[in-house]
Amino acid sequence: MGLIKAVVGSTSSVMGDQFKEYVTLPETGNHVLVQRGVVEHGKGNNNPTEGIISNGSKIVVPQGYAMMIVDNGAIKEFSAEPGEFIWDSSTEPSVFEGGFFKGIGESIKRVGNRITYGGQAARDQRVYYVNLLTMTGNKFGSPNSEVVVDPVYGSVEITFFGEYSFRVIEPTTLVANLLGSMPKDTVTCEDVVGGQLKLQFSNKVSTCISDLMILENLSFNVIQREKEKITEKMNGLLDESWKSQYGLEIQDVVINVNATEESKEIIRNVDSEIAREKRRGDLYAENSSGLMAAATASAMENASSNENGAMMGFAGMNIASAAGGSAMEAAKGVGVTGTNAKFCSQCGAPVTGNFCSQCGNKIN
Repeated sequence: MGLIKAVVGSTSSVMGDQFKEYVTLPETGNHVLVQRGVVEHGKGNNNPTEGIISNGSKIVVPQGYAMMIVDNGAIKEFSAEPGEFIWDSSTEPSVFEGGFFKGIGESIKRVGNRITYGGQAARDQRVYYVNLLTMTGNKFGSPNSEVVVDPVYGSVEITFFGEYSFRVIEPTTLVANLLGSMPKDTVTCEDVVGGQLKLQFSNKVSTCISDLMILENLSFNVIQREKEKITEKMNGLLDESWKSQYGLEIQDVVINVNATEESKEIIRNVDSEIAREKRRGDLYAENSSGLMAAATASAMENASSNENGAMMGFAGMNIASAAGGSAMEAAKGVGVTGTNAKFCSQCGAPVTGNFCSQCGNKIN
């Protein structure tokens, strides 16, 4: 049994004379994910049998949908190529893949006779249409606040909310696993992702945030910028439940992450301290020579009031100045000791100023 592409230009106005059944997708809303096709019996079939698609019937595949024929619980035909097809029960399955469904034949083989319609084996033929458009506007949020470890702020208590979009990438997997436990003619997005899958999604968002913070060294307040990384991570985390079981793939995730009021106070304090340290660093970098002059002036004032006498105070200042000069020379690559080095006549220690730093002896 298989599909044959109908002659271009044939119309439904003469279908009653040409076709025994005419299978179409009824009018549905954007929220419908799977819809059973409507069978209209034409004049060419004087004795129609319910649940059976007669040989020679016409089946329409609209743009943006995949169509599959389920025969006695097994997917026998598939087409994601828009157009009109003739059902020929005497031919081999044709499988008009269309779009990105390469290798759909192998997927059909894996599914096999799996559609039991709620435990009861199917005894008829049905046409199902699967919406392939991206389903947008699916909301999510954290049921409770959660604690994450931030690389900047430490332990932070956060909440999150947002929207995501998804689409069906394996229609046969969706129909086989979904309708096998939920025999319905119309399946909405809410039927599929509104219950357990929604809870799983929110739980995995929490894991996604924590993983990105650790692996990418990101702070919680910049996570929402990483849309591509979030989407890729979520698909990996949801592979078993969303893709393998229902043939779904996340297309986009928009997320907002907020700190609780208690954590905001901690964050403000940390930000203030970071800002102060930055200002100190900037001030020193811009005014290093002025800060050195101010420090020297202060040292001279202290030296003049030294209780052992101004001379000893200035001696100490010279020692400090010499040490500072040595450090500056070292930074320039010039050693303290060299061919012009001087030594104390009393203790023999090397000196660079007018007084020995070891015994205080005045150097001439």
